[in-house]
Amino acid sequence: MPDTANYGRVEVRAWHRMHQRVARSGYFARLGDELFTRLPIIEGTVIEVRVERLPDGRSPHRTMWLWHSGPDTPDLDVCWRAYPRRFDMEHTFKLMKSQFGWTAARLRHPEQAIRWTWLLIAAYTQLHLARDLATDLRRPWERRPRPGKPLTPYRVRRAFRHLRDRVGTPAHLPKTSHPGPGRPPGGHNTPAPRHRLSSEIRKTDIPAKSRRKKKG
Repeated sequence: MPDTANYGRVEVRAWHRMHQRVARSGYFARLGDELFTRLPIIEGTVIEVRVERLPDGRSPHRTMWLWHSGPDTPDLDVCWRAYPRRFDMEHTFKLMKSQFGWTAARLRHPEQAIRWTWLLIAAYTQLHLARDLATDLRRPWERRPRPGKPLTPYRVRRAFRHLRDRVGTPAHLPKTSHPGPGRPPGGHNTPAPRHRLSSEIRKTDIPAKSRRKKKG
């Protein structure tokens, strides 16, 4: 690519049908001869990416190396463009966990987790759409946003309540309600079902005799 908007000249090279070199060190040092010889050989593509500059104008301090493994030959232009987007995904996960409470909800079923995730995605979309309308309520120690760059979802969330008051809502006013009947007579709390982790299943499924024999 001779001239890109953020990185200038981009040069991408690839080596196909490469595989990992397994040595008897680290995790593989604990494996026996039989398990070591049965380790799978995974072929893939080693990709080298060299850019002229970084988005902020600095010179890159090192070359970026990527690894791709799949049934088809990868599109090098798609690979190098897709990899920088992972930082946007990581910041999105951080916002959803710290500000939206993605992992704070105590959900018992996968269907509930899916619905909760879609609700958070809808809330994040609302912040994304309101970034040009919200006011920057930054803290004294925070930097000003760059000219022409929209606010981050974190800063939009601070001013979203003021924007919501001006825009209004299509929903009707809440109706008056009465307290529920409560727990029926004779009812008791029951503990929530607990699902064992995979590590717990492996430990408990091994007979006690075989565990003592293995330790000896």
